[in-house]
Amino acid sequence: MSYDKELITAQALAAALNLSVETIWRYTREKKIPYVELGKKQYRYNLEDVVKALSTSSVREKTVEYNSDKKYTYEDYLQLPEEPGYRFEILEGTLVKEPSPNVMHQRVSRRLQRILEDYFWQIDSKSEIFDAPLDVTFGNITVVQPDLLYVAGEQTTIVKKTRIDGAPKLAVEILSPSTSRKDRMQKRQIYQKAGVQHYWLVSPEDKTFECFVLRDGFYAVAAQGMDDEVLEHPNFPGLSVPLKELWRDPSA
Repeated sequence: MSYDKELITAQALAAALNLSVETIWRYTREKKIPYVELGKKQYRYNLEDVVKALSTSSVREKTVEYNSDKKYTYEDYLQLPEEPGYRFEILEGTLVKEPSPNVMHQRVSRRLQRILEDYFWQIDSKSEIFDAPLDVTFGNITVVQPDLLYVAGEQTTIVKKTRIDGAPKLAVEILSPSTSRKDRMQKRQIYQKAGVQHYWLVSPEDKTFECFVLRDGFYAVAAQGMDDEVLEHPNFPGLSVPLKELWRDPSA
């Protein structure tokens, strides 16, 4: 690919093609699309060249099941019957049903939770790290269940008996093929609007870790890593996440 063409990021390319960033990174790793490597793990793309490369390919991504027959409220949510193998959320009045997490998802969640608990215990002893399933409500028509969340010591008033009512300081979503688009698009906008200061997206399948921070009302990339890198976050001095350990499969 020539450098004289306009280059864009993986996030911009994903938005232009209506794909997930995980798909873009997977195609990059598999060399199915042309790219320019500006530095270690720093890739840029030309939209026209990528479209040409994908012109003979089809990309299919799984989606979650949505129920838009009515506008759901938190009260409606509380009345939903339990359905083994599935969990529910309400995204601005829309009921979303998705499969329960798989084993790798849970491994990554558990390992990351341990790292966060150890770190925040040292710098914010009154804080708490919670994991799903735990309801987080933003008003009466949005109920989400982040895979992990950090409630800072000064936020204790949002911790209720049965839920978190308000914006935690950090929400983490661990992606799967069935939830990637929802987490990257709908839930990102919801967390942004609610004022969640930090939003992280972790993909065990593609071995990527993205950290967004709220700046002037919008999420901006604060840190990112992939494969076996060690991720460090500029807003959390001393926090290191060894990605290789997150993805490790004990049976391999």
